[in-house]
Amino acid sequence: MQQLVRVVRRVVTSGLVIWLVSLAAPCAAQELDVPAAPDASEGRGSLFVPGGFLGVFTPVGDRVALNAYGFYYGEVAAPVAQVDVPVRVTKFLTITPSYLYYEVPPSGLNTVSEHPAGFFNTLEENQFRIDGTLKFSVRKLEISDRNMYVRRFLQTGDIDRYRQRIAIAHPLVVAGHIWKPFASVEAFYDRGNRGNGEWTRNRIMAGTTLPILKHVLFQPSYVRDNYRVRGLRDVNYLQFGLIVSTK
Repeated sequence: MQQLVRVVRRVVTSGLVIWLVSLAAPCAAQELDVPAAPDASEGRGSLFVPGGFLGVFTPVGDRVALNAYGFYYGEVAAPVAQVDVPVRVTKFLTITPSYLYYEVPPSGLNTVSEHPAGFFNTLEENQFRIDGTLKFSVRKLEISDRNMYVRRFLQTGDIDRYRQRIAIAHPLVVAGHIWKPFASVEAFYDRGNRGNGEWTRNRIMAGTTLPILKHVLFQPSYVRDNYRVRGLRDVNYLQFGLIVSTK
């Protein structure tokens, strides 16, 4: 196990250098929100997308932090930039305002469409989000409930979104290092300007967080998005992330 940890450290250290050099095209698409494609004669099944992300966490004070992320998934060619400002209000409650921007080129839109659609324009979206997360522990089991409001700014109009996520995590000691497996389930509700709304997506996620260097964590995970929107393929993400703390 110690040899495995050393190998992973060497690989991730090299990968960290590559990520820092390539930040001009940041990483992965957890927030992909593409429009439904028109019907066509050829249907396609679920999509598999490998990718990753780089996160930099900077404490600003005892209760406030500044977190910046870059995401990218090459299969859909969609860069995502995200900034969070978590504020710990009480021992159990954290309020986090955040901003997210992404764009999907025509090739990415055609990839995620259930039917070949022939998109020609790039989709861009800005999101303002704010969430409240309740977190508590039962012995070593960590349980959290996050409720998020999202205002989505699209070329076709603005949309309100609600997201609700339940997550669990449990630290484990492996070869003298603390690994933290986690899992979560999340539901998405979108409401347009006309007042009509619907539950549009379910997301399940599972992975683990493990230390590589003193200020660097490695986070492999699996994410599955099940869309309830007609015209979109379900997406399976195999994601590899690096989290760097400046503290």
